Amino acid sequence: MKYLIIVNPISGRGYAEKSVPTIEAQLGSHGLDFDLVRTERPWHAADLAEQAARGGYDVVIAASGDGAANEVLNGLMRARAAGFDKTAMYILPVGTGNDFAYGMGIPVGLEEACRALAKGQRRKVDVGLVKGGDFPKGRYFGNGVGVGFDAAVGFEAVKIRWTRGLLAYLIATMRTVFLYYKAPTVRIAFDEQTIEQPSLLVSVMNGRRMGGGFYMAPQGDPGDGWFDLCIAEEASQLRIFGLIPHFLEGTQTSQPEIKTAQARKVTVTALKGTLPAHCDGETLCYAGQELSIELIPQALDFITAEA
Repeated sequence: MKYLIIVNPISGRGYAEKSVPTIEAQLGSHGLDFDLVRTERPWHAADLAEQAARGGYDVVIAASGDGAANEVLNGLMRARAAGFDKTAMYILPVGTGNDFAYGMGIPVGLEEACRALAKGQRRKVDVGLVKGGDFPKGRYFGNGVGVGFDAAVGFEAVKIRWTRGLLAYLIATMRTVFLYYKAPTVRIAFDEQTIEQPSLLVSVMNGRRMGGGFYMAPQGDPGDGWFDLCIAEEASQLRIFGLIPHFLEGTQTSQPEIKTAQARKVTVTALKGTLPAHCDGETLCYAGQELSIELIPQALDFITAEA
């Protein structure tokens, strides 16, 4: 087995680079044959992952946060489209939110994550493809797409440089409550249903959580052939504060503003206002008009600690 570790050195406010000696020691102790490279520019991880798949690597590992992991996923999906579909993916969670890794059943601790990688347990997972905003030809995602409030939170979290993880997103959430503009009126079409309403947020999840600890889809399973949707109506500032604990606990379905559903294809259209949106924490657009989101079932092999 041949492994390629792709490190984004700036992930986790530099924590990824500091973790390299531990990663090398841990993987060496498990007897894994690996090469390690560092990213140098945006989308470099995607290029490296595609080259690795074409070059016969068995597993490509993103040692990063959600952003570079998303790039690795896109590189592997590009290779898959060209017929190079034997390479599995894994994530060593050394970023800020690590939601993508969490949704794929990867342990939080670095040593535990390296141990799970060495065991090499594979499963087929679904992959999403979103088109629109700054990516009219599409961008693949593994964890989820967020439209509205949670996207605005992510944009704000990037500005916070002195901490990482859930705390950074909680601070960004507090700021966004007071900065976020009036919720856009949207049309959400999924499978055979359509909803039109002012929406605080629309989350289309393949994984389980966003923002380092907000459980948008607490029962989400990236291999079940479905997106899990979480749709929140417009809410006042005070009411948003009341909803936050429910998202942290994954109990938001008990609240009257929340609708949930499952779907394989979703289209979100702005009828009034615009759509700020992200996928896997990476910006799709600041003011989009329409997003089309489609599930590709059983698209990729993933190393996981979960059965």
